[in-house]
Amino acid sequence: MKNFIPVCEPLLAGNELKYITEAVSTGWISSSGKYVTEFEKAFADYCGAKCAVAVCNGTQALHLMLVAAGIGKGAEVIVPSFTMIASAFAVCYTGALPVFVDADKDTWNIDPAKIEEKITAKTKAIMPVHIFGNPCAMDDIKRIAKKYNLLILDDAAEAHGAEYAGVKTGRLADITAFSFFANKNLTTGEGGMVVTDSQEYYDKLRYYKNVCFPLDAPRVYQHENIGFNYRMSNLHAALGLAQVEKADYYRDLRRKNAFLYKKYLASVAGIIFQQDTLGGLNVHWMNAVLLEPKKFGKTKEQVIEYLKQNGIETRLLFTSMHRQPALKKYGCACDGEEYPVCDKLAENGFYLPSGSGLTEEEIKFVCQKILEARGC
Repeated sequence: MKNFIPVCEPLLAGNELKYITEAVSTGWISSSGKYVTEFEKAFADYCGAKCAVAVCNGTQALHLMLVAAGIGKGAEVIVPSFTMIASAFAVCYTGALPVFVDADKDTWNIDPAKIEEKITAKTKAIMPVHIFGNPCAMDDIKRIAKKYNLLILDDAAEAHGAEYAGVKTGRLADITAFSFFANKNLTTGEGGMVVTDSQEYYDKLRYYKNVCFPLDAPRVYQHENIGFNYRMSNLHAALGLAQVEKADYYRDLRRKNAFLYKKYLASVAGIIFQQDTLGGLNVHWMNAVLLEPKKFGKTKEQVIEYLKQNGIETRLLFTSMHRQPALKKYGCACDGEEYPVCDKLAENGFYLPSGSGLTEEEIKFVCQKILEARGC
């Protein structure tokens, strides 16, 4: 067993080296290489969707999704308060205002029961985030979106291959954004993808990601709109194609990790795991736990320090959006509002090592050290 267990590291167990070597040897390293379109097609097929557009990272995927959907200044977008800040930042990039909703106490996703009270005449979309790979309660969210004529713009950065009612992320919303950062279940090192079934949105995504060059026409250097250079390189796409080829294998490994952690820790007083959404298939991007200090006997900080001393890396959970100074400066008015679930998660939660390549021996070792920490 390794002397150091990182919180997450990529697993490259397929054709990654073969495809990258081919890209380098042919000189096709820009966004014009064949692997970009092959990766887009393979990932769209994996999601069961019609169209996919590759970009440089997940934050760009979110921003491009919002731009293609027509979100701009004066609009409001419903966003979970418990998420990575890129979800909110992407809304801010458009000039719109993110409006925050507390998390469900069990699934840790956006609480559908608290969405309607945040809807105003300015609300244009709901952005569900499938936290740690656990799909949101999409039936409830779709019902609300239909009632108020809102778009659903899905942040599936952590949820490659997750399913709700048998449907994969990528087909649960009007448009969906994914991340392929190094710690994701599928990775390109840095990268993102936007997926949709709509030809209209697909054309807008391709148009705006490529500095608004006219689509499928001879290139002339005249631009009618403000666009972005969000093109993915052929090298990153080569990695991505190899990853998609083994997508279900990587998904199964992450799900196995979650099973083992629960096997060794679920009965321990004071340790709470995220509960799977009813009707959902959780892909467990990260295995996070919520520690109840009075029941467990130690604080989160004490456990994290003991694990660190034993070569085990952990990571804090997200600081909630309503606590973010940058978003308050931007104009997100959260003063006086309460987000008790989000605050509890940030105060007492942390990630356990979650990489796809973890062995059962390593997971068992992590669990043993958590139990030892209680007695120190």
